[in-house]
Amino acid sequence: MKHRKLIASALAAVMLLALVACGQGGAGQQTDTPTDQELADEVAALIDAIYVQERTDKTDEQCAAAKAAWDKLTDAQKELVQGEEADPDYFGRDTGDASKDDPRNGDEIGKNELLVVSFGTSFNDSRALDIKGIEDALQSEYPDWSVRRAFTAQIIINHVQARDGEKIDNVEQALDRAVANGVERLVIQPTHLMHGAEYDELVQAVEAYQDKFASVVIAEPLLGAVGADASAINADKEAVAKAVTAEAFKDAGYASLEQADAAGVAFVFMGHGTSHTAKVSYSQMQAQMNALGYRNVFIGTVEGEPEETSCEAVIEAVYAAGYRSVVLRPLMVVAGDHANNDMAGEDEDSWVSMFTASGKFDKIDTQIAGLGRIAAVQSLYVAHTRAALDTLSK
Repeated sequence: MKHRKLIASALAAVMLLALVACGQGGAGQQTDTPTDQELADEVAALIDAIYVQERTDKTDEQCAAAKAAWDKLTDAQKELVQGEEADPDYFGRDTGDASKDDPRNGDEIGKNELLVVSFGTSFNDSRALDIKGIEDALQSEYPDWSVRRAFTAQIIINHVQARDGEKIDNVEQALDRAVANGVERLVIQPTHLMHGAEYDELVQAVEAYQDKFASVVIAEPLLGAVGADASAINADKEAVAKAVTAEAFKDAGYASLEQADAAGVAFVFMGHGTSHTAKVSYSQMQAQMNALGYRNVFIGTVEGEPEETSCEAVIEAVYAAGYRSVVLRPLMVVAGDHANNDMAGEDEDSWVSMFTASGKFDKIDTQIAGLGRIAAVQSLYVAHTRAALDTLSK
């Protein structure tokens, strides 16, 4: 009996050592259960996979997979999500109620379509107020035309689809939808600020569809013709300058721009900036502000192109002009990522942080509001669409 017990004990010891060696038992046990970081990394990889500018046959499936994996994470695991582009804010940031928006991707368009093309934004409230605001104004003005939407940023389309289940057409999808619906007359109204790279890409995309419609025309962007040099201004730029300035001093609590000036308050309107030749539009907007006598209004850009629109240059210009109180507001159709992060964010390289760090100002406020929600700006898009429609009737 004792001998059999010794044999059994020896066999048990051998089995235990084998399990430990295989990582299946004992103090050194390792299981196949992934760690919190591994689970977070899997989600980060899924987000990075849809953070791309090209749509594929797998995009819908990838968007669904990324959100499903995110939803399975605990709150603590979600905070660990970090990839090349992924972070906890991708799915976790509250940007408003997506149900207030309208993707305008329906069929049964009819013979006449007005396609509104925007860069897009994943900020739900801004999308509804700024982009949908323009679309609604156009639909109200032209009830006999079917207003549809397209975004040029597939990255944003994927973000909104994955997070909120809202599907927005890209330009190719929207044009294919128009063809499939038998649209004959197509007017495209871009919500872009200027004749920049995004506008050029839109024109190029539409060229491939020219023979698919009886007539197709692309309307002017918000600021109209670019002009030859920095001093060139026009009625469109004047209208935008007056509209955004009026909203800014009103939101700041002043009855007029002159009253704000007397109180030592300067307004800085921050655009995106571009290396495209259309960057002169920002210099022209400053020239327009000067021509209107808006001495306490300054134009800047995130990219610092043109050079005089960089944050550092604008800080020096505002300070040299004697202002110690500053209001920052986007010169962008949509108050999205740039407005919330590059302008008003907490990072040290945001504009509000850089103005504060300069030590030159007593007060810095921010106004997060896009141009698209301003009635006067909506009216300008309506006018541009009317001009495009007039070319169809000639």
